[in-house]
Amino acid sequence: MSAPIDLLIIGGGINGTGIARDAAGRGLSVLLVEQDDLASHTSSASTKLIHGGLRYLEYYEFRLVREALMERERLLGIAPHIIWPLEFVLPHSADQRPAWMIRAGLFLYDHLAKRKRLPASRAVTFGPHPAAAVLKPQNRRGFTYADCWVEDSRLVVLNAMDAAEHGADVRTRTKLITARPDGALWRADIEDRATGARETITAHAMVNAAGPWVGEVLSAKLGRNTQKTVRMIKGSHIITRKLYDGEFAFILQNPDKRIIFAVPYEHDFTLIGTTDIPYEADPSKVEITKAETDYLCESISRYFRTEITAADVVRSYSGVRPLYDDHAENASAVTRDYVLDVEGGNGKPALLSVFGGKITTYRKLAEHALEKLLPAMGRPIGTSWTAGAALPGGDMPGADFDAYLATLTRKYPSLPAPLLHRLARAYGTRAERVLGNASTTADLGVDYGGGLTAAELDYLVAHEWVREVEDVLWRRSKLALHVPEDTATRVAAYLRGCKVKESTSFL
Repeated sequence: MSAPIDLLIIGGGINGTGIARDAAGRGLSVLLVEQDDLASHTSSASTKLIHGGLRYLEYYEFRLVREALMERERLLGIAPHIIWPLEFVLPHSADQRPAWMIRAGLFLYDHLAKRKRLPASRAVTFGPHPAAAVLKPQNRRGFTYADCWVEDSRLVVLNAMDAAEHGADVRTRTKLITARPDGALWRADIEDRATGARETITAHAMVNAAGPWVGEVLSAKLGRNTQKTVRMIKGSHIITRKLYDGEFAFILQNPDKRIIFAVPYEHDFTLIGTTDIPYEADPSKVEITKAETDYLCESISRYFRTEITAADVVRSYSGVRPLYDDHAENASAVTRDYVLDVEGGNGKPALLSVFGGKITTYRKLAEHALEKLLPAMGRPIGTSWTAGAALPGGDMPGADFDAYLATLTRKYPSLPAPLLHRLARAYGTRAERVLGNASTTADLGVDYGGGLTAAELDYLVAHEWVREVEDVLWRRSKLALHVPEDTATRVAAYLRGCKVKESTSFL
């Protein structure tokens, strides 16, 4: 058994990887274990937005909204390749909240935190606005405001990468079997799911960032009881072929007061979501229901000239949001704020459990987690550092994606512009590590479809913990929507070859 580490983190979603990154950057020795792939569950099932949460204002979540708006600016600066501004169109009609109330809410949204990169909200008449061609004629006026788009699962991976580059040990497809206090340390047994090999780890502190499984980890793995629980809320999304032209999104209010987003997605598609339904089954087996699909289709058809049905859905996904249970009756009203529960200290090993949270505030959650955890470990808090430190690939001068893309295009003038744009969006400045000295696409090796080359697969396996087809085609990218049918089979064969090489390299 190796020497004790400082911190063992359970969970490879956005909160676990965010805490790992921050902790490793403060000099702690960190091991993160994730039973599946990074961002396998909740963190890849979002609406892909970095936003303050406009609708949270009606629940008086002012602290959360302000923190989220501040984080929106910070994240846009440290990851400009995977986060970018997006205009939202909010149609308004007489049967909704009064226009003055919405305008007041938007004014508050504009001013709760300093806003440097995004435009202010405004009232609009849809005649001159391109949304007029999308919305039914009765939708004549409304409002626009700005938030941001994010490649959610890539945000998780980039945090894991930065954690690893600061010394953290990140192990995917590795599960916690059990953990118990042993004097001033945790003694934990972990298992590699691919090989079945087990290892005993000792750690000064643990973080339970298991998302929907946070309660199960506490009770079944750690033998702990707690009054704090998560309330699991299922959110489902559908993807259709592109329903409109234009790089703007819609926020649509339904008669039941729920909000639905329609967002431009992967150039050729529209992303629609989400639902809010209480969920009590296995979070790993969550799926959209026919009723949810119909609800989302009806929501769009209520507003758009182009009406849709379930037959128009090309793909769907669902996730379980592990919200802190504040006992609200309405699932949509359950707080999106987070609660950090710390146990131990004073000679006992420390344990921090994460309840709730949202992707926009993950970085601040990580700071707060360490501010609570380090004193319990008897360690100085040190200096917070992640607010201005670029995530891998985000180190573009002035956080200017367009300028960087122009530089990349000049460096690789013979490579297709769509390929360069996709790689720059996915990897930022690290696209050059994928491209190397290539002067033609042939230099990048076999094309597995949709511009996915051997060079890119090699990079993903070496640096981004890719092991299975879904890791590549759905979580590290959304190429599953674009590639030929045989791509998955061919990529699977490539990955099997990587596993053979890995197993024989130790012979």
